[in-house]
Amino acid sequence: MKCIIVDDNKMARMALKQLVSQVPSLELLSECTDAQEALDTLNDTQVDLLLLDIEMPGITGLDLTKKLGNSRPLIIFTTAKTDYAVEAFELNVVDYLVKPIALPRFRQAVEKAQEAIESNKEEMKVEEQAFVFVKDNGVLKRIAIDDILFLEAMGDYVKVHTPQKFHVVHATLKSIEEKLPASKFLRVHRSYIVAINKIDYIQEGTISIGKTTIPVADTHKSNLNKRLNLL
Repeated sequence: MKCIIVDDNKMARMALKQLVSQVPSLELLSECTDAQEALDTLNDTQVDLLLLDIEMPGITGLDLTKKLGNSRPLIIFTTAKTDYAVEAFELNVVDYLVKPIALPRFRQAVEKAQEAIESNKEEMKVEEQAFVFVKDNGVLKRIAIDDILFLEAMGDYVKVHTPQKFHVVHATLKSIEEKLPASKFLRVHRSYIVAINKIDYIQEGTISIGKTTIPVADTHKSNLNKRLNLL
């Protein structure tokens, strides 16, 4: 992963540079002393990961993260204070490291970043295709991904429900889940996967899609709440 260090403190930059040198998967492209310098670097260079301080003169690390928006690299905050942890994670950063940073903890954060990159690559591969083929009664049928309402496990088979009909596939729910874009589908029960944008309403531990009521297992409620676009 190509990374840059953004920190106004020289000693902090030296410490981070030493940590980066001990992680083979990281390639340090640049050291920036403030957010504006980081912005200039990002305009000219493809960067995978920012090791970003929060309290800097002018534009803070939090401000920079907001300014970069959705097209930003992955971000690991490296700060001397814990005060900003909640706000930081609300910005969906990879990790929040408090100085002085130990090497094992730094490696753990980098591994999380690497996993996020690999996950994004897999999602992009799947989402390039707007359809899937299912083998239903010996016949391969094409189904638009956007037509899938939910999937229901039934023993050694899975029902793929669409507005028009359902298709019966000889497979496990897990194997099908791995082939669907995670940004569009969510496991809510050991027997059900739902299309998030097809949910009509959620009430008392159940999801309604059209006329169908689908149970939500307690173990999946937290993940469901995180994925909902709540106002």
